[in-house]
Amino acid sequence: IKDDPPLIYHAESLSASSAEVLEAFRLYRSTLPVHRRQLLDHYQLVDLAIKVVGVGSVGTICGVALLMAGHEDPLFLQVKQARPSVLEEFVGKSACASSGERIVTGCQLMQSASDLFLGWTSARSGRDYYVRQLRDMKLKFPIEDFNPAAMRQFAEICGWTLARAHARCGEPAQISGYLGKSDKFDRAIAEFSRAYADQTESDHEVLIKAVKNGKIEVAAESG
Repeated sequence: IKDDPPLIYHAESLSASSAEVLEAFRLYRSTLPVHRRQLLDHYQLVDLAIKVVGVGSVGTICGVALLMAGHEDPLFLQVKQARPSVLEEFVGKSACASSGERIVTGCQLMQSASDLFLGWTSARSGRDYYVRQLRDMKLKFPIEDFNPAAMRQFAEICGWTLARAHARCGEPAQISGYLGKSDKFDRAIAEFSRAYADQTESDHEVLIKAVKNGKIEVAAESG
């Protein structure tokens, strides 16, 4: 793994051959189904580095692990710290043994097809992590170029996908009963969406002013 600071760098405290890392890797392996363990066993962990990701993961530890099965057969795994759910304060702790297991279980419930190497682990420090294949790309639909018909279709697909995820991990009959046959929930969501958009624009204006006034420093993205 080539260093590209501050986005990718090797930490002195993390070594792919250290006892702590190998112990965490063995625990991760044990969370995979048997047939995927056999596939993973063709690979050997050879390198580990810290990788800075999106703003949603600020304040957490994220890394990338390089595994090799041959000279030209690499496998990159992403390791992300799993923090306790913000809902625990209101609904109690999860039945899962770790935050990593909770996240993986949620993904498997909601997604029609989960990542092949999705699993979890814990470190001696007490931190929990979940692991998946590294997909160093992001897909963004050009919604600013959508016409009304395309935007409507896009919204319907997103709504269907979200509804399916809720139905898989919740109680479909109870959800249907709560929503009822009226359009009250639809209108409430629409009103919330507009308010959320207005708040986002307002927050961005405050940020721009803070940058112009020198209260916040910004760095231009290279490349």
